[in-house]
Amino acid sequence: MKAKTLRGNSPNEIETAFSEAIADGFKPTLAIVFLSIAQDREAICGLLEKHNIDIFGSTTAGEFIDGEIGEESVAIMLLDIDHKYYKLTHLETGNSQTIDLAKSIGKLGLETFSNPAFIVASGGISTDGEMIVRGIEEVVGSKVTIFGGLAGDDFKMSGTYVFTNGNYSINGLVVIILDEDHIQVKGLATSGWEPVGTIRTITKSEGNVVYTIDDQPALDVVIKYMGVNKNLDEWKDVIINVGSEFPMQLQREGSEPVIRAPLFANKEDRSLVCAGSVPQGSKVRFSLPPDDSVIDKVVSECETVKTNEIPEADAMIMFSCKARHLSLGPMVSEEIDQVKNVWDAPLIGFFSYGEMGKATKGKHEFHNNTCSLVVLSEKQ
Repeated sequence: MKAKTLRGNSPNEIETAFSEAIADGFKPTLAIVFLSIAQDREAICGLLEKHNIDIFGSTTAGEFIDGEIGEESVAIMLLDIDHKYYKLTHLETGNSQTIDLAKSIGKLGLETFSNPAFIVASGGISTDGEMIVRGIEEVVGSKVTIFGGLAGDDFKMSGTYVFTNGNYSINGLVVIILDEDHIQVKGLATSGWEPVGTIRTITKSEGNVVYTIDDQPALDVVIKYMGVNKNLDEWKDVIINVGSEFPMQLQREGSEPVIRAPLFANKEDRSLVCAGSVPQGSKVRFSLPPDDSVIDKVVSECETVKTNEIPEADAMIMFSCKARHLSLGPMVSEEIDQVKNVWDAPLIGFFSYGEMGKATKGKHEFHNNTCSLVVLSEKQ
């Protein structure tokens, strides 16, 4: 399997870069397309469709190839993967629940391959990413391989989309199902956020909506925790700051904490909508953002994966939380570059609103404020 990456700021630039990529006879079958909500998705997809290329696409909150981070741009990875080894599918939400869509995808995976792995992108601004993982797991089993991310919209928080051939605005799921008997799919999800302060209790929640923390309105608790007196007209800035600098760590028995960050707040009932489920009764702690040492930790964990699981890579895909980007700032480019250098393979990624991947000491699950890396290698 061969991979090539390209990036541009317009359909014309993408067309030029694409022509250069195939000039040597390279014939891609699959394109991974991460682009800004400001870009013309239909035009970009039309270019690829003329060459009979399957499309797995998502809008982003920033997109990158290697360490080159774009804003309002387009990043594409072209793969010449054999059609026999993957299946691309999409499901629109409609009246269906996310968990039901995920179950359908899990069933399709088992019908297609005896050992399926799933790379998922989800549209929909308030999607509960936990339900994606849970639905696939219920059908395929708890050891299933799942990587992916929730689409972004340049932090406008107005609407995110995934897309594929002929379907350019999906509030549902787009999925690549891979045959793990022929394609190795490995990786890790890591954050670096450190817990701080006292343990608090989620006293009222439903799914991914948190109403009260310690019997106080959730929005009031996070504003107080930040130690500032914010005017309610600035509530969006409050959520951005909490999500990027003080996310909640959901404490769990027998496994590492999982991070949950607010995506937005309801000023009327003063609730918080998170990207993943926060069960009522959960114990949580707020977090402090990582410093530059987290990059060394991420690289070290990647080197362990390379040594123990997948020594060679044909391609890499990264789903990195937008809040992580805001917190790390320019250091995030260094993190991307150093991760790429571990395998020295083409890399594409985007800044997301939630991530799916394998924790270093656990199974594949849903995360926030995390860098989730998936590494692909065709078996010989």
